[in-house]
Amino acid sequence: MIRSVLFTLIFLPGCSQPLPPAMASDSALAPSEIRSGLTFLQPETQALQADDFSNPSYLWVDHGAELFSRTPPSGGEACATCHTATNHPQEGAAAHYPAYDEASKSLVNLEGRINLCRERHQSLPPLAYESEDLLALTGYVASLSRGVPVSVSIEGQAAPYYEMGRAYFFQRKGQLNLACSQCHNEHWGRQLRGDTISQGHGNAFPAYRLEWQAFGSLQRRLRDCDAGIRAEPLDYGSELYTAVELYLGSRASGLPMESPGVRR
Repeated sequence: MIRSVLFTLIFLPGCSQPLPPAMASDSALAPSEIRSGLTFLQPETQALQADDFSNPSYLWVDHGAELFSRTPPSGGEACATCHTATNHPQEGAAAHYPAYDEASKSLVNLEGRINLCRERHQSLPPLAYESEDLLALTGYVASLSRGVPVSVSIEGQAAPYYEMGRAYFFQRKGQLNLACSQCHNEHWGRQLRGDTISQGHGNAFPAYRLEWQAFGSLQRRLRDCDAGIRAEPLDYGSELYTAVELYLGSRASGLPMESPGVRR
């Protein structure tokens, strides 16, 4: 009964724009069809994201800027000491994550890179996922890439992770037996419980979600999506969710970075 109700909602008429043509099950969106989630928001929510004084994300971003410049208690260098305009600049960096890290032989997202820097260069323990400090630092670093086109590498050592993330996106799962692609490839632009289904891009994350009344990571959003189809959410920082982030980054290639975004 629940499943039939959900499908009824997904296939409701009243789409505010033409739907894309049917796509093969192994394809991503055509480049000409790619649209940021911003375009599916109500005008007042779009305005909230655009206004740096009203956007609630800046409570975290401002805290992140302070942490970035703070000398750690370990006596190591502050992030800002190493990352200057001419030495390892952070402007634009977030647009290229997740990325393969040679030293750890693993794929890392922006949160993972921040934690690796803490451990390697500041003698500090990693911050917990969704902790206020990690969200703040991630939000601040991501904000330095606003407007920069998303561009992740899926070549070389990153290729297997891309395929892993892509497979998860098209895999039916959960008690409702739904795949991410069914909503975000096949039915974007249609109505679901009063919202317009987006294409599922992560270019605004970390973001403030009105539903959460809080700032959160892309992996928190992925966990919400899995819970929504009654699938068991993966652990924060899991290799598979990081691989999904890489696939989503490739799928959103060329979209401008919007973090700190605002979403429903």
